[in-house]
Amino acid sequence: MLDKGRRKMAYHRRKVCRFCADSSAVIDYKDQKTLRLFTTERGKIVPRRISGNCAKHQRVLTIALKRARNIALLPYTTSTLR
Repeated sequence: MLDKGRRKMAYHRRKVCRFCADSSAVIDYKDQKTLRLFTTERGKIVPRRISGNCAKHQRVLTIALKRARNIALLPYTTSTLR
């Protein structure tokens, strides 16, 4: 029987930046497939705490996403008709 005052500690595995772990992975604004992994269905940029990127690569990724949106490789938002 568990005591009510004691709770089991949740173990969260620390996320690792995929760009730091794999040096061959490059962030490029022309690579739509990679950039889509870091956007939501609505087109928003996924935050660092969710994606697991380091600060350096999150900044580079954000600039690449904005460039891809600017030249219409990625949408700013999804089209919802009401």
